[in-house]
Amino acid sequence: MKLMRVGPPGQETPALLDAQGTLRDLSAVVDDITPEVLSPAGLAQLHALDPAGLPVVSGTPRPGVPWTGCGKFVAIGLNYHDHAVESNLPVPDEPVMFPKWTSCLSGPNDDIVPPADFRKLDWEVELGMVIGARARQVSEADALHHVAGYCVANDVSERWYQIERSGGQWGKGKGFDTFGPVGPWLVTADEVPDPQALNLWLSVNGERMQTGNSRHMIFSCAQLVSYCSHMMTLEPGDLIITGTPPGVGMGRTPPRFLNIGDVVELGIDGLGTQRQQVVAPTKR
Repeated sequence: MKLMRVGPPGQETPALLDAQGTLRDLSAVVDDITPEVLSPAGLAQLHALDPAGLPVVSGTPRPGVPWTGCGKFVAIGLNYHDHAVESNLPVPDEPVMFPKWTSCLSGPNDDIVPPADFRKLDWEVELGMVIGARARQVSEADALHHVAGYCVANDVSERWYQIERSGGQWGKGKGFDTFGPVGPWLVTADEVPDPQALNLWLSVNGERMQTGNSRHMIFSCAQLVSYCSHMMTLEPGDLIITGTPPGVGMGRTPPRFLNIGDVVELGIDGLGTQRQQVVAPTKR
């Protein structure tokens, strides 16, 4: 299934994209796409539905974050060998973890709004995993059974904040509002038989910047869920993003960063595409 939430920010309603590409209204079945809906029992209820019997959603409503109730937003850094090299950092011996604040979550086509003093705004296409069943110290063999589904994510980054300010604090440059576009869909795990066989891409103003495949991850999706579950208890609704392939702005020669008006487009096989425009910062 391809699960969605559509509508204006803060007013999204649950929906399902059927096999024919028709958007169907789920609001008579569930109040929202919550962690409970993402549980094995909740997904089984949705799988039992006949999508043809659901009302069609008219028009082209804004896609929001495809689920609600994300308690933790865990990011994995340097998980592609060539990205570690282009970042001038050692290839890690075990996963590098850092936080993105859940307040940075935004819809897949929402604007990117950098901080007023931004200097080095960068892009990172990533595969996201959404937890559906509580995971605590799970094995690699069992890890993916705890994943409800997968999504596209853009790990928007302000490198000056991340690397140069205060000696470098990754969370500081990664968690601004709008720095976590996800969606358009949460694709349930049954439709992603091998998460290590997905093509990823990202373009800026129509120019291809990143091209990769999840088979080149240093640590697989199963390894990451298992590893994270030994560092914290993963709860339904939690999101793990799994690192980016090479081609980020910081790694180019010379470095290239985003400016006001730039358009970022990205996608992953079977998981949909995103489009964001960088807009001028506003006072809050």
